Amino acid sequence: LQKIRSAGTVFIGPWGAQPLGDYVTGSNHVLPTGGWARMRGGLSTTDFVKCMSVQAISRNGFLRLADATETLAESEGLMAHRNAVRVRR
Repeated sequence: LQKIRSAGTVFIGPWGAQPLGDYVTGSNHVLPTGGWARMRGGLSTTDFVKCMSVQAISRNGFLRLADATETLAESEGLMAHRNAVRVRR
């Protein structure tokens, strides 16, 4: 295994059949194309699902995060981001 550079799944032993991985065990042997196999593993159902993050932050949580957020925004030169936090204090 140490010499393998890119593999979606490595099936080991006499019972490690590829179709089990493709259809039942959840491990897919298919690698992404276009050179992406060098940077990531095999494809899965999550590659075909659109995800959305949702955040609900309390006032107390906001106040605990505000200083760090403003500092990071300023360091990146994103004053509108900083101001979006500042006006909510």
